[in-house]
Amino acid sequence: MPLPLFGQGRHLLSVSQFDLDNLRALFTLADAVAPIALRHGVCTVLDGAMLGSLFFEPSTRTRLSFESAFLRLGGEVTTTTGFTFSSMAKGESITDTARVVSGYSDVLVVRHPDEGSVAQFAAASVVPVINGGDGAGEHPSQALLDVYTLERELAARGRRTDGVSLAVLGDLKYGRTVHSLVKLLGLNSGCEFRLFSPPGLEMPDPIVREALERGHRVIICDSVIEAVTGADVVYATRVQRERLAADFADAPTSGDLLNKTMLLEAGNPDIIIMHPLPRDSRPGAFDLSPDVDDMSGLAIFHQTDNGLAVRMAIFLTVLGVDAEAVRLTTKQRPWKAEVRW
Repeated sequence: MPLPLFGQGRHLLSVSQFDLDNLRALFTLADAVAPIALRHGVCTVLDGAMLGSLFFEPSTRTRLSFESAFLRLGGEVTTTTGFTFSSMAKGESITDTARVVSGYSDVLVVRHPDEGSVAQFAAASVVPVINGGDGAGEHPSQALLDVYTLERELAARGRRTDGVSLAVLGDLKYGRTVHSLVKLLGLNSGCEFRLFSPPGLEMPDPIVREALERGHRVIICDSVIEAVTGADVVYATRVQRERLAADFADAPTSGDLLNKTMLLEAGNPDIIIMHPLPRDSRPGAFDLSPDVDDMSGLAIFHQTDNGLAVRMAIFLTVLGVDAEAVRLTTKQRPWKAEVRW
């Protein structure tokens, strides 16, 4: 059964809950709250609202981004991390946990290592649930901030998202961020997806099939150089070693997944460079090399910054708050926080 379109009072479980209209509405709201995300103003529109932040799998960026977004709107946050610190360690079911903790909150963000578990959590919750990542399934808020960032990076170059050529590299089998990204970007028209992964980590067939059915081009590439040649954007993702089967331990995942030399060899030094983070910056970690950090198209930190505004917009949408209410409850900040050395 299809999930309902995302909106007020709705769970956010999958990017399949978006069409172009509600995607545009969310991004317009994100634009409106961007100054608050950047701390140019102080907002109290969610004064008295409570976020339950439940991360049963390790996270830094996603958890802190969601919690910071809610706090910047004037709400309050309760949080727990890991199974060890939850009643699930005592054998409590997802259903019981969901029913209990949703009674303490106005909205929940849940991350869980098992695919489909967040949907199970949502089924028992009495308040809206936002999927913060469910195993190898989806990561909808990451895809939303990725597409939001991609649109703005392209716009700065006078380009539209329709017709974009996106190279997607790395672990395409277990990398839930790329699953959600390809689905969401596929709402646009005429996209090209250039896919490269180590053997055994290919993009799942249903996602490729959906892109083709929507009229997009999907090119399976034999090398990183082939994938990034002629592409507008490259999206690299680390190998999800924590999800790999034991028989994959000897796969060729050493060296750099992508580095400056590869981009120069492909004749594409100005390509927009994206990554969901965290990246493994250690030598030979088979990830995005730090030597690209001085390249003009680097956008990985724009993604993290934009994530605050997008997640603020998600909370406002769920709780039925519009941009005018935000404006009326925002004041100039009375303090400064600039670096002074």
